[in-house]
Amino acid sequence: MDFRTLQYFTVVAQELNFTRAAEKLNMSQPPLSNQIKGLEEDLGVQLFIRGKRHLQLTEAGSLLLHRSNQMLALADKTRSDLAHMESGLSGSISLGMVEGRAPYIASRWIAGFREEYPMVTYQMWNGSSDDVLEHLARGLSDLAVIAYPFDNEHLDSIVVGREPWIAIIPKNHPLSEAPGDTVKLEELARYPLVIPRRNSRIEAIRKWFAGIGKEPNVVCEMSNYLDAVALTEQNVGISIFPQTTYTPNPLVTSKVITDPAKYVEYELVWPKDARPGVLVQEFINFVRDFMEEDMMHTGKYAVKEQEFSIPEGADIL
Repeated sequence: MDFRTLQYFTVVAQELNFTRAAEKLNMSQPPLSNQIKGLEEDLGVQLFIRGKRHLQLTEAGSLLLHRSNQMLALADKTRSDLAHMESGLSGSISLGMVEGRAPYIASRWIAGFREEYPMVTYQMWNGSSDDVLEHLARGLSDLAVIAYPFDNEHLDSIVVGREPWIAIIPKNHPLSEAPGDTVKLEELARYPLVIPRRNSRIEAIRKWFAGIGKEPNVVCEMSNYLDAVALTEQNVGISIFPQTTYTPNPLVTSKVITDPAKYVEYELVWPKDARPGVLVQEFINFVRDFMEEDMMHTGKYAVKEQEFSIPEGADIL
């Protein structure tokens, strides 16, 4: 099994027709059919159910298609990185990150790094913390920005930001109309809630409420912040999320949760057992200096947006 054969298999799996796949690959059909047959013999599994007019992937074929896409993407990235090694500090950095605040944090690093290394390009990918970490573990990302907690036994990290947990409340809700920019956790226990869909996060939120003798009324678990806001707009429930980037929305109100207050910590992470390349290591060094010098809040990189302060005495969640 080599990369060329995997490419052949991927095209056949996409077209589900040998004739169309052969045309797309600029080759004749018999050699292509022989390549796929040889691949099946090599792996000892049947990859396609062959009908008179079309093909159908077997369960083994579906698994191989998923893995082939990953392997071919990693091979392309490796070729690109190797091609740029001889031409100085250039190449591509692949950065995975959680949705919400993380892209706005990372954009400031990239803006600064581009001033020093304008030939560097970037590939950015969004998802939940679990999805981003899986991407990183498979070598499809060089670095990731995630929310704590994470497996610090196998990952190196730099703390890159902290934000308070907030309640996103429908505009016509009694808690929205109440004065002030904070809301007590006990008050939220009375209403349906939308919370992040991550096992460690769900457990932490339940413990948060248990600490005041309450049980949260969770009606929906949602990994995407914007989807949670959409549910809040329609009065499905109050969303409990870390503060994300400020997006003006006349249909909701955001308030910091207190009594007790909590905050989320964002971290830039990379595998301990994989030595970063020269480009990625230089980017890590830049981010470390960027954070230590607190460049995030200088006039050059500051973002004109509404930010909530973390209440005194807040604990990490």
